[in-house]
Amino acid sequence: MAQRIPGQQQAVPPPESADLADPAFWALPRSARLAAFAHLRTLPGPVRFGEGTGKPFHALVRHADVSGASRRPRDFTSAPGVTTPEPAAWAKALFGNSMVNLDGAEHAELRRIVSRSFTPRLLAAAEENVREVARRIVDEMIARYPSRGAAADFVPAVASRMPFEVICDLMGIPGEMRASIAARIDRASENVGVRRGLRVPGRGVAALARMQWEMARLGRERRLRPADDLVSALVAADVDGRGLTARQLGAFFSLLLVAGVETTRNAIAHGLDLLTAHPEQRALLESDFDRYADGAVEEIVRHSTPIIQFRRTVAAECELGGHRFLPGEKVVLFYASANRDEAVFTDPDVFDITRDPNPHLGYGGGGPHYCLGAHLARQEMKALFRELLTRTEGLRAVGEPGLVDSSFDNRVRSMPFALGAP
Repeated sequence: MAQRIPGQQQAVPPPESADLADPAFWALPRSARLAAFAHLRTLPGPVRFGEGTGKPFHALVRHADVSGASRRPRDFTSAPGVTTPEPAAWAKALFGNSMVNLDGAEHAELRRIVSRSFTPRLLAAAEENVREVARRIVDEMIARYPSRGAAADFVPAVASRMPFEVICDLMGIPGEMRASIAARIDRASENVGVRRGLRVPGRGVAALARMQWEMARLGRERRLRPADDLVSALVAADVDGRGLTARQLGAFFSLLLVAGVETTRNAIAHGLDLLTAHPEQRALLESDFDRYADGAVEEIVRHSTPIIQFRRTVAAECELGGHRFLPGEKVVLFYASANRDEAVFTDPDVFDITRDPNPHLGYGGGGPHYCLGAHLARQEMKALFRELLTRTEGLRAVGEPGLVDSSFDNRVRSMPFALGAP
């Protein structure tokens, strides 16, 4: 496998030699990785990678296979874990098990409690708050960067703030807790989560522990003094006497922040980059925002695919896409490949905000683990881009986004942007 040499241009191997189990593959330019996925989609069945590592897996790269496995949770289970590495038993005992790693009745019960907590009143208030947060962020961006043409970093200035502030408002996180939580999200998401030079999820143990302790304390306070927020709704007992325990609340909050904040912030950052690189699509969106906004959001998510992959474990001998799978085998659902499948999307590498239909798998492949926060994420992106495109002049990305080498997510660490004429 070709390796990067400091100070030299990176050698890009041919697509047919790609090894998805090699961290070096995930350090290749994104275009090279997408070309490798395109080659894999032409092969007759799922390719097995990682034979020499002791942790082999089958790569599901076609839209039909990723969607099919997602909708068959009895054959392809989320337990013992959907990420690499899988969560250790001690971590589950200490922090509780995330909803994404559960199956069957246990998953359904947790999802029911969470879904029940999103009352119509809470959802209506959340949607109004999304619009208010978007206006405030753009107000502050305009005030903070009055110097036209001066570059700044779009990620901390705008992209990461939007989902973080919306989720904290929704949950009812007190203002004095937010700075420490934001710092711990960054540590849990990037600084600790590196193995062999490759970003992996779930390594920020100390940061997660402290964050979950703070949420448990807040949950206890809300049980005694409920407020009009999601934490109060989650910990309140329903007619069956069930609410989230302190540990379940902490696990859910970690999922909501690391998943909800990270994925939406990355989609927003990629969105500005895509609209800058495709001025004709931006002009179309600006010509009638209400008409094209929904399509633009879906196409940004499809084209960027913030979560690259999740894994499943084969529970029983079964067949999918003409291949026979055996119990205990691992399969990896590559959403980044499924969203470029030529069998589903015409000209899949083209960014087209009028694409219709657009059955992308950016929020999962359907089934019981379809993203609970998909509607909120769409609302956040739509509200923010409305403010950005209608209230600023010459807003654009300047330079390439700083991407993080990762087999898990399409993370944007930084992206320079500017206002005014070039």
